[in-house]
Amino acid sequence: MANSEAGLSSDAARALGDEYEVFLNFRGFDTRYGFTDFLYHSLVDAGVHVFRDEDKLHVGEVIGENLLRAINNSIIYIPIFSATYASSKWCLRELAHIRDNVSQSKGKKSILPIFFHVEPEDVKLKTPLYSDDLLEHEKKFPIEVKAWRKALTEVDEIKGWNVKKDQSQAMIVKLVVKRVLEKQELKQKLVPEHLVGLDDQVKHLTELLDVNHRNVRLIGIYGMGGIGKTTVAKVVFNELSSFFGECCSFLENVREKTSTNDGIVQLQEKLLSDIGDSGSANRVKNSDQGMKRIGKVLGTKKVLVVLDDLDNKDHIKKLIGNNSLHSRSRIIITTRNKTILQGQVCKGKIIPYEMIKMDDDLALELFCRHAFGKNFPSNDYYWLSKQIALKTGGLPLAVEVIGSLVNGKDKAFWEETLIKLREVPEEEIMEKLRISYDDLNEHQQKKFLDIACFFFNEKKTDAMYMWADCGFYPIRGIDVLTSRCLIKILDDDKFWMHDQLIDMGRQIVHQESPNDPSKQSRVWIAKEALEIIRTEERKNKVEALEIKGSLGIRTGFTKITNEEFEKFPNLRFLKLGLATFTGDFARCHSKLKWISLYSPSYWITDFRADNIYFNDLVVFKLDYNEFKDDSKAWDLIKVNHML
Repeated sequence: MANSEAGLSSDAARALGDEYEVFLNFRGFDTRYGFTDFLYHSLVDAGVHVFRDEDKLHVGEVIGENLLRAINNSIIYIPIFSATYASSKWCLRELAHIRDNVSQSKGKKSILPIFFHVEPEDVKLKTPLYSDDLLEHEKKFPIEVKAWRKALTEVDEIKGWNVKKDQSQAMIVKLVVKRVLEKQELKQKLVPEHLVGLDDQVKHLTELLDVNHRNVRLIGIYGMGGIGKTTVAKVVFNELSSFFGECCSFLENVREKTSTNDGIVQLQEKLLSDIGDSGSANRVKNSDQGMKRIGKVLGTKKVLVVLDDLDNKDHIKKLIGNNSLHSRSRIIITTRNKTILQGQVCKGKIIPYEMIKMDDDLALELFCRHAFGKNFPSNDYYWLSKQIALKTGGLPLAVEVIGSLVNGKDKAFWEETLIKLREVPEEEIMEKLRISYDDLNEHQQKKFLDIACFFFNEKKTDAMYMWADCGFYPIRGIDVLTSRCLIKILDDDKFWMHDQLIDMGRQIVHQESPNDPSKQSRVWIAKEALEIIRTEERKNKVEALEIKGSLGIRTGFTKITNEEFEKFPNLRFLKLGLATFTGDFARCHSKLKWISLYSPSYWITDFRADNIYFNDLVVFKLDYNEFKDDSKAWDLIKVNHML
């Protein structure tokens, strides 16, 4: 852009050194007082911190320090390609530097190109419009022009907006502002604070995926639970996502989510929504229709998709379709089961990549980061640290959990932990993780099991209210679970738990009574839940119950009577999927704190407010699209109460 740091606007000058959200790269001669000015002010009005320099010529032949800092500190770059853009060596210099910033940002920065009265073919240098300008530049700047050509052709691969002469510029600006605001939420995945020993694996995987290669690449990362498959997939996803614009999707916990009737459909809807096909996402009625729609969309878009924790080969086809993928698409699969990676998928083969255990030195380093907050142990704890790290079997999850367990404890506790680890067979990771669970008090264990069975990937607020009303001291308890690396709280305030820890928590519940679910504290498996509801005896042990109903038709709707629920005197959590209850509940369930219904209003005709003693309830939820606003749910209760 033919502008200068000497002419910086006062806002830009005051903000130099701050982290910008958007940097506008444009040819002032073409768009400064029209489209670019409109876009700039629309972004600023939306609360976005935008860098735009004023209309002065650059001094010298290199990008000045202030302008360089502005580019480096920005997060989103919007190059506006116009008719005379390529005639400006400064536009091209900025673009080359932008391209370097994005490629080195590990997915944290991105480019949103706009083609203003030009075609992508022009930017791709397939027409004389830009090609002639570069030939002219080549006479004076032959080395730089190589970088400029590379930047132009790579940016052209990113999906952007075409502004035609007969098109509403206001509408395009509105779409750009919307996209920028969306990207502030971003699809970047949260990764552990302490990453040790992943550099070589990330490098190898990014080389295998090779975003510059024109063919489709499918990679299957396999290995035992807790070895770091999901973590390395998240790091790679973050590094590569900027090459795919908005066409990125990371589907987590596929194995768990596909255990329900509607799970695969929900994942299909999320994938379609993630890659910008939200209209189709809202029209998915069943998994076969979803597979066909995904196959059609993925045949026309270059995408980056991660399918995390698969255990069923059929789900690969359901989630990425059964047709050929668009060239340069990249699919990453993580699984514990190598056999699902065999054969062809989407007319291509999956390249298997095995995750191996950490070597002893790296395991010790990771352990020390969690146990001491540094890369090495204290002298008097060196031997114990090395022995405990060895006994974790080189599994990052076990290293993190055990390291966090002994953090701040005395030597006697460390020695006892080592004895317990030595008693566990080398391959039994869950038993090693169980050591940390056993050290929790009763209330902390209850919260851990609640999250493992019901609340992982759910916002924490409602659960905290319930636990507080039950006297479980949730604030301190969640702090302990977090510090022990048993759970994490994500940026959107949702609980996150490693799938291996979810499995462990559910295994603990099953072990309470392996052959009789009615004597377990928590029941969430649909068949078991319905069976114990129908049995006659009391279920004093059951504290939390989820009953999943069938989807799609009224005949799948489940009604539960108050007589059936009277057999659950200690029930505090109740979640009904496409189900409701009938009868007078006011005389039972004094301990019930949470009721959640997944039912449309026309199925809740028997639900009456005077059926329930609401003074004891802390959480009441109607989880259906028409009740996304909780106030609407309560309005329904009030209306029924007045009938």
